[in-house]
Amino acid sequence: MELVLSIAIGVMTTCGVWLILRPRTYQVIVGLSLLSYAVNLFIFGVGGVKSNRPPVLEGGVLASTLSDPVPQALVLTAIVIGFATTALFLVVLLAARGLTGNDHVDGRNEKP
Repeated sequence: MELVLSIAIGVMTTCGVWLILRPRTYQVIVGLSLLSYAVNLFIFGVGGVKSNRPPVLEGGVLASTLSDPVPQALVLTAIVIGFATTALFLVVLLAARGLTGNDHVDGRNEKP
Protein backbone atom coordinates (compact mmCIF):
# COMPACT_ATOMS: atom_id res chain seq x y z
CA MET A 1 0.00 0.00 0.00
CA GLU A 2 2.87 2.38 0.77
CA LEU A 3 4.33 1.78 -2.71
CA VAL A 4 1.04 2.66 -4.39
CA LEU A 5 0.75 5.82 -2.29
CA SER A 6 4.34 6.82 -3.10
CA ILE A 7 3.79 6.30 -6.82
CA ALA A 8 0.55 8.30 -6.71
CA ILE A 9 2.28 11.17 -4.90
CA GLY A 10 5.14 11.13 -7.41
CA VAL A 11 2.85 11.10 -10.46
CA MET A 12 0.66 13.89 -9.06
CA THR A 13 3.72 16.00 -8.21
CA THR A 14 5.22 15.47 -11.66
CA CYS A 15 1.99 16.37 -13.44
CA GLY A 16 1.46 19.37 -11.17
CA VAL A 17 4.93 20.79 -11.81
CA TRP A 18 4.55 20.19 -15.56
CA LEU A 19 1.23 22.02 -15.59
CA ILE A 20 2.60 24.91 -13.53
CA LEU A 21 5.25 25.48 -16.21
CA ARG A 22 2.62 25.80 -18.97
CA PRO A 23 1.89 29.26 -20.47
CA ARG A 24 -1.88 29.36 -19.86
CA THR A 25 -3.32 30.43 -16.53
CA TYR A 26 -5.97 27.69 -16.35
CA GLN A 27 -3.26 25.04 -16.69
CA VAL A 28 -1.28 26.73 -13.92
CA ILE A 29 -4.33 26.65 -11.62
CA VAL A 30 -4.91 22.94 -12.30
CA GLY A 31 -1.20 22.30 -11.67
CA LEU A 32 -1.34 24.10 -8.33
CA SER A 33 -4.39 22.04 -7.37
CA LEU A 34 -2.63 18.78 -8.29
CA LEU A 35 0.42 19.82 -6.32
CA SER A 36 -1.70 20.62 -3.26
CA TYR A 37 -3.43 17.24 -3.53
CA ALA A 38 -0.02 15.54 -3.70
CA VAL A 39 1.08 17.38 -0.56
CA ASN A 40 -2.17 16.35 1.16
CA LEU A 41 -1.51 12.70 0.29
CA PHE A 42 2.04 13.06 1.56
CA ILE A 43 0.88 14.49 4.89
CA PHE A 44 -1.74 11.76 5.14
CA GLY A 45 0.90 9.12 4.43
CA VAL A 46 3.23 10.52 7.10
CA GLY A 47 0.64 9.54 9.71
CA GLY A 48 1.03 5.91 8.66
CA VAL A 49 -1.11 3.88 6.32
CA LYS A 50 -3.18 1.67 8.59
CA SER A 51 -6.54 0.21 7.73
CA ASN A 52 -9.31 -0.82 10.13
CA ARG A 53 -7.62 0.91 13.07
CA PRO A 54 -9.40 3.32 15.42
CA PRO A 55 -7.96 6.86 15.53
CA VAL A 56 -8.65 7.31 19.25
CA LEU A 57 -7.88 5.29 22.36
CA GLU A 58 -10.30 2.62 23.44
CA GLY A 59 -10.11 0.26 26.35
CA GLY A 60 -7.48 -2.46 25.89
CA VAL A 61 -5.99 -1.07 22.65
CA LEU A 62 -2.26 -0.53 22.40
CA ALA A 63 -1.22 2.99 21.42
CA SER A 64 1.24 1.67 18.80
CA THR A 65 -1.58 0.13 16.74
CA LEU A 66 -3.59 3.35 16.43
CA SER A 67 -3.59 5.64 13.43
CA ASP A 68 -2.51 9.21 14.09
CA PRO A 69 -5.47 11.66 13.93
CA VAL A 70 -3.32 14.82 13.60
CA PRO A 71 -2.36 14.31 9.91
CA GLN A 72 -6.00 13.52 9.14
CA ALA A 73 -7.09 16.81 10.70
CA LEU A 74 -4.34 18.70 8.87
CA VAL A 75 -5.36 17.21 5.53
CA LEU A 76 -9.02 18.02 6.13
CA THR A 77 -8.11 21.62 6.87
CA ALA A 78 -5.81 21.78 3.83
CA ILE A 79 -8.58 20.49 1.55
CA VAL A 80 -10.92 23.26 2.65
CA ILE A 81 -8.21 25.91 2.22
CA GLY A 82 -7.29 24.44 -1.18
CA PHE A 83 -10.86 24.74 -2.43
CA ALA A 84 -11.01 28.36 -1.27
CA THR A 85 -7.73 29.33 -2.94
CA THR A 86 -8.70 27.54 -6.16
CA ALA A 87 -11.94 29.52 -6.25
CA LEU A 88 -9.99 32.74 -5.65
CA PHE A 89 -7.54 31.85 -8.43
CA LEU A 90 -10.42 31.22 -10.82
CA VAL A 91 -11.96 34.62 -10.04
CA VAL A 92 -8.60 36.30 -10.60
CA LEU A 93 -8.22 34.33 -13.86
CA LEU A 94 -11.57 35.54 -15.14
CA ALA A 95 -10.84 39.14 -14.15
CA ALA A 96 -7.39 39.09 -15.77
CA ARG A 97 -8.77 37.54 -18.93
CA GLY A 98 -11.46 40.21 -19.09
CA LEU A 99 -8.91 43.01 -18.66
CA THR A 100 -6.17 41.72 -20.96
CA GLY A 101 -8.17 39.71 -23.49
CA ASN A 102 -5.97 36.62 -23.23
CA ASP A 103 -5.14 33.99 -20.65
CA HIS A 104 -1.37 33.73 -20.92
CA VAL A 105 0.64 33.90 -17.72
CA ASP A 106 3.08 36.49 -19.08
CA GLY A 107 0.36 38.55 -20.82
CA ARG A 108 1.62 37.86 -24.34
CA ASN A 109 -0.73 36.63 -27.01
CA GLU A 110 0.84 34.00 -29.26
CA LYS A 111 -0.31 34.16 -32.87
CA PRO A 112 0.70 31.45 -35.34
